[in-house]
Amino acid sequence: MLSRPKPGESEADLLRFQNQFLAARASPAVKVVKKTDKRRGAGGSGDEERPPLQDSRDVVLLDDFPDVLPALIPAPPKKSKFKNACVRFDDEDPEERLECHDRHVTAVFSKIIERDTSMAAVTMPVPTGDPFPRAFHRYEVKNEVKVESGRKSIFAQKIAAKRAAEEAVTAPPAVETRHTHRRLAVPGAICSPGSAEEEPLHSTKDSKRDDDVSFLRPHIITGEGLGNLESEREALAIHEENLQKLHSMTQEEILQEQRRLLVQLDPSLVAFLKSRRSVDEGQERREKPGHPEPGTESQHYGEETVKDFAVGGSGMEESVRPEKDTRMEITEVDLPIKPQKEWIHMNNVEFEKLEWIKDLPHPRQRRTKKGMQARFSLKGELIPPDSDLPTHLGLHHHGEEAERAGYSLQELFHLCRSQIIQQRTLALQVLGHVVQKAKAGEFASSLKGSVLRLLLDAGFLFLLRFSLDDTVDNVIAASLRALHALLVSPEDEEYLDQTFSWYQGMAVFPFTPSREEEEEEEEEEEELTLMEKTQGKKSKVENKSDPDVARYDVIKGLLKTQFLQRLRYILEMVRPVPAVVLDILDILIRVARHSSEACSQLLACPRLIETIVREFLPVQWDPRVAEPGHLLTSLHGVACATAMKLIRVLASGGRNATARLLNKFELKSRLSRFIAEDPQDLPLRREEAIRLSTEAFRLWAVAAGYGQSCDLYRDLYPVLVKILQSLPHLLSDCQENPTFPLSIQRATSVITLLTHVTQTAGCTAELQARLGSGPGDGEQIPPPPVTWNQVSGLRPFLETNLRRSVQEMSQLETWQALQPLTTTYIIYLGVYYSVCSQQPSLNPIDCLEEVERLTSEVLLPLFSQPAMHRMWDLLRPCSALCNPLSCSPAPESVPSIVSLSCTGGKPQMSLVGSKSPFPFLTALLFLINNITHIHKGLVSKYTSVLDLKGLKDYLLQSWPTGPLSITPSSAWILRHEYHLQYFVLALAQKMAGVCPDYTQHASLHHCVAMALLSRLLPGSEHLAHELLLGLAFNPEFIPEGKTGGPEAADFSDILHLGTSTKLAQPGSVAAGFPKPHRGVLLGESYQHLPFIRACYLSQFVHLEPALARSQVAYQGQTYLVQSLLLPEVKGPILPSDWPFLPLISLYNKVTGAETGGAVLNTLPPDLVNTVTRNLQWILLLETWRAGVLQNIPAAAKLARLMCVFLTGGDLFLEGPVHCYTAALLALYCQPKVLDSLELDAPLPGLASFHDLYISVLEQFEGVSFGDPLFGAFVLLPLQRRFNVQLRLAVFGEHVSTLRALGVPLKQFPVPLERYTLPPEDNLNLLRQYFRTLVTGALRHAWCPVLYAVAVAHVNSFIFSQNSTTEEADAARKSMLRKTWRLVDEVLKKHLLYYKVHNPESPMGVDLYEQLPPIRLKYLQMVTKKEPKENMQMSDPE
Repeated sequence: MLSRPKPGESEADLLRFQNQFLAARASPAVKVVKKTDKRRGAGGSGDEERPPLQDSRDVVLLDDFPDVLPALIPAPPKKSKFKNACVRFDDEDPEERLECHDRHVTAVFSKIIERDTSMAAVTMPVPTGDPFPRAFHRYEVKNEVKVESGRKSIFAQKIAAKRAAEEAVTAPPAVETRHTHRRLAVPGAICSPGSAEEEPLHSTKDSKRDDDVSFLRPHIITGEGLGNLESEREALAIHEENLQKLHSMTQEEILQEQRRLLVQLDPSLVAFLKSRRSVDEGQERREKPGHPEPGTESQHYGEETVKDFAVGGSGMEESVRPEKDTRMEITEVDLPIKPQKEWIHMNNVEFEKLEWIKDLPHPRQRRTKKGMQARFSLKGELIPPDSDLPTHLGLHHHGEEAERAGYSLQELFHLCRSQIIQQRTLALQVLGHVVQKAKAGEFASSLKGSVLRLLLDAGFLFLLRFSLDDTVDNVIAASLRALHALLVSPEDEEYLDQTFSWYQGMAVFPFTPSREEEEEEEEEEEELTLMEKTQGKKSKVENKSDPDVARYDVIKGLLKTQFLQRLRYILEMVRPVPAVVLDILDILIRVARHSSEACSQLLACPRLIETIVREFLPVQWDPRVAEPGHLLTSLHGVACATAMKLIRVLASGGRNATARLLNKFELKSRLSRFIAEDPQDLPLRREEAIRLSTEAFRLWAVAAGYGQSCDLYRDLYPVLVKILQSLPHLLSDCQENPTFPLSIQRATSVITLLTHVTQTAGCTAELQARLGSGPGDGEQIPPPPVTWNQVSGLRPFLETNLRRSVQEMSQLETWQALQPLTTTYIIYLGVYYSVCSQQPSLNPIDCLEEVERLTSEVLLPLFSQPAMHRMWDLLRPCSALCNPLSCSPAPESVPSIVSLSCTGGKPQMSLVGSKSPFPFLTALLFLINNITHIHKGLVSKYTSVLDLKGLKDYLLQSWPTGPLSITPSSAWILRHEYHLQYFVLALAQKMAGVCPDYTQHASLHHCVAMALLSRLLPGSEHLAHELLLGLAFNPEFIPEGKTGGPEAADFSDILHLGTSTKLAQPGSVAAGFPKPHRGVLLGESYQHLPFIRACYLSQFVHLEPALARSQVAYQGQTYLVQSLLLPEVKGPILPSDWPFLPLISLYNKVTGAETGGAVLNTLPPDLVNTVTRNLQWILLLETWRAGVLQNIPAAAKLARLMCVFLTGGDLFLEGPVHCYTAALLALYCQPKVLDSLELDAPLPGLASFHDLYISVLEQFEGVSFGDPLFGAFVLLPLQRRFNVQLRLAVFGEHVSTLRALGVPLKQFPVPLERYTLPPEDNLNLLRQYFRTLVTGALRHAWCPVLYAVAVAHVNSFIFSQNSTTEEADAARKSMLRKTWRLVDEVLKKHLLYYKVHNPESPMGVDLYEQLPPIRLKYLQMVTKKEPKENMQMSDPE
């Protein structure tokens, strides 16, 4: 075994040991393995593969780059993101393209030549007596030497200081040489070779020219690796050679070469070169404190070249340039804590590493237009960018913009993923505060864009969902609080609870986002059947990822993530604190309001409802909860009003869900528990006990709305009577009890419950009669366990309470507090009398006496009170129709999260505000309508209602408003306003045939009814049906028909009132066809109103299922109500153009049949009658109710009227159809209508007007028979201001139509000025005009209108001398020469001597007797000869 060297052995001993080891051939104890360089592949480092040096000269090899360009070997095809953006030309040289896009370093650094060192001095190392060179120790170098770099280790700084000290010994000659080279380089750089005094290539200030010579030294090639003495000289020599080459090139060549380099070089290399330049410039500015900043003054030639290099050619943005290093040198003075020498390891202070403890710079004080990153405090408040907050607040713990307080959203997202619990919790809490304040609109005026949209797009929803899976209670609580802030709106719940007891207030729209965008993405192919479409849609939704679903619907996206199961686990196993439990219950309420499907998922979630009922709706609990000052540490095992509300909202999802809740979870016993005991006796805090009792009554009311749980009425009847007897005593507690508003809500819930129990009891007799008649066609429904006799005794109690409440109307504050309760009293009485008349045990005389007594003693005195008049006057200020902005969505509203919030909230003077008269007046009108339905003799006593000034002003202001945007908030609010308008119209319908003075209101009420028909929302189909059935087509509401309206229309046509031209009507090609006046047609339409009503009612057959559901809800048939959730709102029930619906439906039916191969040339008589009734109704509305159709664009009206000619082959030739269509065309050709005609604007229900017009042209060519009316519709869109493509279609592909467009000029209802002015400027169309005229395709005998138009435009064009393009100038001169050489003398005279169009002239144009001098001169110049006919002209034949 070989021995190891020992201390004291010499170098000879070491050599001896080495020889022995080699002779023994022993294996070494350590084996050196050379690791493969991954960048060079598996072949090793590559040193062995290098070729031997063949030359004595050194060759520099680039390790990372081969000597030759890489070969283009076949490689797997790759999909390029930029392939489609590249443009390739057929004649482009591939080699040139490769050269242009070559980014290899050898394309630039293609040849590296060894430096000539033959004249360089060789310095040998100084010999010493030591065996090894003396090691350098950094402590030997003094600290006074400053190093320019700010980011170097201490050892590197010492090395740099040593080199600087060595250079100081031999540097003076070199420095002098350096300055000499600079001086020599200046003339050659900026002056021409001939004179050193010439101006530089780029202008610069003379005072700065001598100082700023930084561009004259190299910035990229520094010569650092060439040694200390010759490096700068070599670098300057190379630099001078480069400058000389630049000087020999022109500016264009320099820029071209610059662009070529930018294209070839890699962007990262370009950025590196720029950074070298900026670093050098920064050093020079530090050396020269007085040097101006770049950009403040004009730069030298070299600087401009670098600037062009930064933003030129390749399209690189200026942002590629790295930001300048604004850090300053750190000294001991800047440190707040001065280092002491006695401290360990502080003998050499590294100031760069202590930079973080220095004071932060002051934030920017000046305001700029440039946007800055938003930063928020720990409370979610937005911190202004110029605020200077102290650091002890904990708002400066971030890296970016360290001087600014607060945290950005990105930093908060980053903290949410921290491993430290406190950081995760704090970040989630701050995000929750930010969301809460954003929804309140606090950032709307300060931030650009929507905070909620930004958060949701960044994945905030799933960040919260992932945080719910945390194991730490604080993180779970913070994430639930943030999720509560995102999803739940306490204001929405407050207003929904407030409107619960309004008329039809229990029914609400689902909180489902609009699916328009989602449905557009999910459109299937047309050939799929309906079943296949449904299955495809289901599978598509299931296969969608959670983020894709949440993008359109946040609730649906959450439900796909096992969200309910996680909440159940938190409630059941984690058992969080009460605040977290309330957040969870609020979130579940929001989920239940989403849709019936969401309610089903809640009920289907294992053990979720069981846990909520068991833990938060127990029958008994610890009574210490009600003790004052008791700290509630856990809500489990304690009754909670929010849990009862959740059950109530779930029950609103459907009657089946209600049955499951009542029976499976034993909620009937719990209802009895919380209702039978007075809130004062419940072992809960006073407010919570009242809320729990209120929610229990509301849940019972919802169940009674389905006809369920009415058996509890018999068991709890004494409790209900006791509550009714205590209601009058609420007035005494109005001022003293702080819980008075909660008590009022509880009382209104009790009355609402009794209302629905009364409705259910009213159906008992009908169901018993059906059950006794034996099995029929329908399902046998058992009667409810409550009868009419059991509920009829409640009316005296409630009527007495109503009398007492009405007496308090003079006391404003008391009345405002009691108004919700009084409203429920009136609704109850209205329901009672509507059901009472249907009972077989009713005594009619007693009922009529009760109604008369109620009218004379309560209702009529109520109308005479001043407070009542003030309520009618408040209708217009509180109306959503009159104030559309009151229901506009909030600034931070997100489409994927439905909310009822509005811009500015819901103030007192709004429809759901505290001073709103709508709920009370709606209930009052509902009661009056039911009373007058029972007792027809009382109708005349309520005529004063329609004479109220406040009501008339409101109706006049509300009906002409334009279409409102349907949002969740507006739909919910407008539904209640539409109820009031409907009851006003229903009362007006009863008075129309009874009161002789009603005629003065008839027109106003008819306009309101027509506007309401176009506005009613889904769920109100019953109201729309009643309006169509009894009011819209009622002759009593169209008094013009019997008070001289038709005669006035004829007189207007005779006197041309309101128009500047005659209302001409084109004739017909049908033989023996009468042409009645508009007054005759209006009279006939008025007589046929019953037939028109039948025609329209037959068009709404597709709405029968929805109508049946709506009738069940409004008529109180509780045993048939399936859900209290209204249908999803996608728009109004009827389209805005519903008066045209029969014509559109018939057109679609005929088009579908023709698509299937059928040929329908002649329609059956019943279909002809349908079109006739439709046209009669439109003519009647356009004449006497023009404002009703003002929301339909004129172009849409014209397009729908064109369906007359596209439906069948000869429908337009039918006598009545032709007459009414011609009358409507005359109305649509009035100047105001023509001015509003916009054919290029998007039209509802029409993809493109151009496509429709092409269909009309094809139909005209096939079946028109030259009919003037059909021709007028073809000519109408050819006006000069409309799209030129329509005119090109007629004079191009469909030129054959010109032979049949024989509309006489005197019968054409549109002035020719709209066709001839301004002169045509489309060259293609002008050529088409000229060609059709010259070839004879367009003749006056065939198409007089377009003949006059074409002559006018061609004449204007050929004699135009305005400056234009060469092509247009050549074309007009060519046309003029061809016109001069025309053989057709008549056409030649028309084209040359045209003066102005004249419909009264036989040819439609007036001609010059002599050409004006200027035209004559121009004609001579173009034709080079004297015109033969320049004197007198005879009329052309």
